[in-house]
Amino acid sequence: MKKVFSFLAIIAIVLVSNCTEIPENNDPVIGIWSDVEVTAASETSKGGSTIRKEWIFNDAYLGRYHQKSNGKITFKTDFTWSHENDTYIISYPGTDMADEIVSMKASTEGSILSDSQGNTMALRE
Repeated sequence: MKKVFSFLAIIAIVLVSNCTEIPENNDPVIGIWSDVEVTAASETSKGGSTIRKEWIFNDAYLGRYHQKSNGKITFKTDFTWSHENDTYIISYPGTDMADEIVSMKASTEGSILSDSQGNTMALRE
């Protein structure tokens, strides 16, 4: 009799776990966003430098931030994000980076994230 109840319990667990559905997040911010800054060579340095900032947003309201200098990662951290009204709040827990409040806009270059002053923060790749 114990075997029958154990078998029924296992079947019940399998059925209940298969019935739950994870809500799908189709937020338009999901994807890779980047900003590239190029500085020209100066009298003291022979070559210029390229600084690339990259935000990777995923559907679990988490993401990864990378900062690269001349192709090498100089800083990386995880971030959390939330969407309220027409703005996104990006938080970098465990760092001294301030929270960023950005909004998504369409432009001739494609989709852009802009800060609260309207400056372009990143372009969608």
